[in-house]
Amino acid sequence: MKNWLRKHPEVRTIRVAAADLNGQPRGKRVPTRFANAVVENGTRYPMSVLNLDIWGEDIEDSPLVFDSGDVDGVLKPTERGFLPMPWLDSPSALLPLWMFRENGKPYDGDPRHALSRIIARYKEHGLTPVCAMELEFFLIDDSGKTLQVPPSPRSGKRRKAAEIMSIRALDAFDTFFTDLYDACEAMDIPADTAISESGLGQFEINLMHCDDALRAADDAWLFKMLLKGMARRHGFAASFMAKPYPEYSGNGLHTHFSIIDKNGDNIFDNGGPDGSDMLRHAVAGCLAAMHDCTLLFAPHDNSYERLIPEAHAPNQICWAYENRTSAIRIPSGNPAARRIEHRVAGGDVNPYLMLAAILGAALIGIEGKMTPTAPITGNAYALDLPLLPDSWKESIDVFEKSEIVAQIFPKELIRNYVMTKRQELHYMEELSPEEKTEVYLDTV
Repeated sequence: MKNWLRKHPEVRTIRVAAADLNGQPRGKRVPTRFANAVVENGTRYPMSVLNLDIWGEDIEDSPLVFDSGDVDGVLKPTERGFLPMPWLDSPSALLPLWMFRENGKPYDGDPRHALSRIIARYKEHGLTPVCAMELEFFLIDDSGKTLQVPPSPRSGKRRKAAEIMSIRALDAFDTFFTDLYDACEAMDIPADTAISESGLGQFEINLMHCDDALRAADDAWLFKMLLKGMARRHGFAASFMAKPYPEYSGNGLHTHFSIIDKNGDNIFDNGGPDGSDMLRHAVAGCLAAMHDCTLLFAPHDNSYERLIPEAHAPNQICWAYENRTSAIRIPSGNPAARRIEHRVAGGDVNPYLMLAAILGAALIGIEGKMTPTAPITGNAYALDLPLLPDSWKESIDVFEKSEIVAQIFPKELIRNYVMTKRQELHYMEELSPEEKTEVYLDTV
């Protein structure tokens, strides 16, 4: 890390930041001449900072605040090290952190540690998850009272209709996407294919498969930060808000994963299109946890506007082969690359908590040799299937009381997350739709 700073003398300030439970980066700005102290000793800020609400306010009656004296946690650099921040005008660097207790033990309220715990459980079985994510987002002109598509820098015109997989739509923002890919390369974020999606000004970028699930979640967290910053640099907004336009499809964050053994072989591969028993065990675990983990896949008030029938987002608990109406899809293709696609999460999630929930559920299915229901065929929306919770309040309640959630996450994280969501629910009920959009547009 010190070598990185020596190689980049132009960097005058750094940001040190960790992800809170909403996935918001929380931290400090530090002059570069004091950066070595952070590298060697870490830094400190209150544990309660990772348990703020979406506005950045303390959680009322949280035991992390007045009851404990608002004690500090110790923030240490992650394996990622320093990263450039191409969206800022002045040369700056970001140092991602995660939180530990004074005695050196991981802080259970840190979402990155929650994912790390799950990965450690896989390692006990000699297994390694291989993950990739597809992130959908909107480019938005939010300069007026009404959200609309930004004008194309090339033509000055606004694309006022959905253009699925349109090269013209991509080329309309060619300069932006070129700069974005250059920035991803500078930050070592493995951004792959970009396509235009079915919403107004909606696009998707895939992040490549990675055999380090922590790094895959880091990539998603960093990409969200980068994309929003680069869009502002180009004069418009980028948002992962689940449903900014009521009449169009919302933003999803689809996760693909397989699992390899000690020999590097994919345990989901049986040489044919159906996949192995291990694949079906993992599917069964994901299905068993899906209802109770909905709060992690749909963490905000606006999230539930996306999870409606026939809106390209699943609201029913089912799986299928090569079927995008199902919550879990098994893509076709080379058997050696057999994998599970989990399609429930919106773009507004915390990637660490989302991935911990998916991988944790899959492992429960593998450990218990669970058997899934039969895969569906045809249109899932037309079938009578178990439903996901249809309200934010219901999702909070079932998450808090769930036995399977307690098998995936530590008690402290569950408690903190529920308190956060209940406070947000209370205050969101007082806001107009326009005020809610203003809150979510930039934050999630």
